[in-house]
Amino acid sequence: MLSTSTSAQGRGLRRTVTTAGLFLFILGDVLGAGVYVLAGEIAGIAGGAVWVPLVVALVLALLTAGSYAELATKYPRAGGSSHYATRAFGPFVGFLVGFCMLSAGIISVGALALGFAGDYLTEFITLPTTLVVVVFLGLLAALNARGISESMGANRVATIIEVSGLLLVIVLGAIVVARGDGDLSRLTELGTSENGPLAAVFAGSVLAFYSYVGFETSVNIAEETKDPARSYPRALFGALIVAGVVYALVGVAASAVVPTADLAESSAPLLQVVTAAGIIPPVVFSLIALVAVANGALLTGIMSSRLAYGMARDGLLPAGLARLLPRRRTPWVAIIVTTGLSLVLSLTGTLEILASTMVLLLLVVFAAVNTAVLVLRRDAVQHRHFRVPSFLPVAGLVSCIGLATQVEGEVWRLGLPFLAVAAVLAGIAAWRHRRRAT
Repeated sequence: MLSTSTSAQGRGLRRTVTTAGLFLFILGDVLGAGVYVLAGEIAGIAGGAVWVPLVVALVLALLTAGSYAELATKYPRAGGSSHYATRAFGPFVGFLVGFCMLSAGIISVGALALGFAGDYLTEFITLPTTLVVVVFLGLLAALNARGISESMGANRVATIIEVSGLLLVIVLGAIVVARGDGDLSRLTELGTSENGPLAAVFAGSVLAFYSYVGFETSVNIAEETKDPARSYPRALFGALIVAGVVYALVGVAASAVVPTADLAESSAPLLQVVTAAGIIPPVVFSLIALVAVANGALLTGIMSSRLAYGMARDGLLPAGLARLLPRRRTPWVAIIVTTGLSLVLSLTGTLEILASTMVLLLLVVFAAVNTAVLVLRRDAVQHRHFRVPSFLPVAGLVSCIGLATQVEGEVWRLGLPFLAVAAVLAGIAAWRHRRRAT
C-alpha cells in the first residue's frame, strides 16, 4: 500500500529508470550463479524435493523485500542497509551492518571461485583447484581495476547468457521427462538419513537463500526511478517472483532427471541435466555456467571493493583502501585487499560453508533492516512512499532468526570472527562519531 502524504521530492539524480528497466535490473541481479553450483548441495541436505527449499527461501526473501520496498521509497536517496540502520539505531549498528555487507561480498567471491574450479571447468581441462582459484581471482581483480565501464559491458552480455542457461535446463528437463526417462517421484522425497523433512526444509532454505541475495543492492538506484513509490515495489516483487519460478522449475528439472545421490555429489549439478538430455553438447552448457559464475563473482567483487573504498573514504576503514589508480580512477588497494581475503577463504573453506556463512552475515543485515522499518515509522516524510503492513517486517525478522538457528556450527565458527571484528570497528566508528559531534 502507499502512504497518503504527498509532496515534491526535491532535486536529485535524473529520474530516467522505468518500471520495466528496474525490473530487468533486479532480475538480472538475482538470477545469478548460485543455483548453478548449489542445486547439488541443496539436494544433499533436503533430498530429491530440491524445489521446496527454493520456494521457502523465496517466501522468506519476499518478507524482507517488503521492508526494503518501504525504506527505499521512503528514503530514495539512501545508501542502502547501512544507511537505514544508522538512521534507526545510530552509527554503531550502521557500521556493523555495512561491515557485514562487505564481509558477505568477500565470502561470496571466494565461494564462486570454488564453484568456477569445479566440474564445469573439468569439461574443458583438469587443473589443481588452487591454481584455478588464484588465476580466476587475479583475472577478475584485473578487470575490476581496469574500469567500471568495461566490467558493466561484460556484465550485460553475461547476464543474457546465464539466464538463457537456466531456461535451457528447464526445457531439457521437460524433454527428458516427456520421453519417459525422468523420475517424478523424487520431487516428493523430502529429507535425508541425516535430516527429517522439517529440518531438511529449513537447512536447505539457508543454502537456497543464497540464490536470492542481490535484490538488496537495487535500493541504490531508487532515486533514479521515475516514480519510486509505484515502480520500485512492483519491480522488486515481480523480479523476485519470476526468479523464484525459474529456480523452482530448475530444481524440478534437476531432481526429476538426475538421481538424488548423483546430484548431491556434483559441483556441476545442472550439467548432469544437459548430459542426460543428450541434445546439447555438455561443453556448451559448461561454458554458459562458467560465464554465469564468473559474472556473479565480478559483480560481487565490484560491490565489495567499492564498499571498502567508500568506508575508507568516510574514515571507517584504513585510509589506504581509498587510494585510486591515477588514470583508471579505480580503488586498486581495496580491490587487492578484498580479492586477497576472498582467495584465503576459498583456499581454506568449502563451497557449502562459504555460501552458508555469507547467508549468515546477510541475515544480520536483513534482521536490522526489518527492525529499522518499524523504528523509522515515527520518522515522517513529506512525499508519497510504499508502506507494508507491520506484521510483514515482524515476520521477516522472525524468519531471519529462524534461518540463523539452522546454520551449522562450522558456519558459525567462520562467521563469528567477522562479526567480532565488525563489532570492534563499529565501536571505534561510534566513538569517533561522538567525538566529531562534540
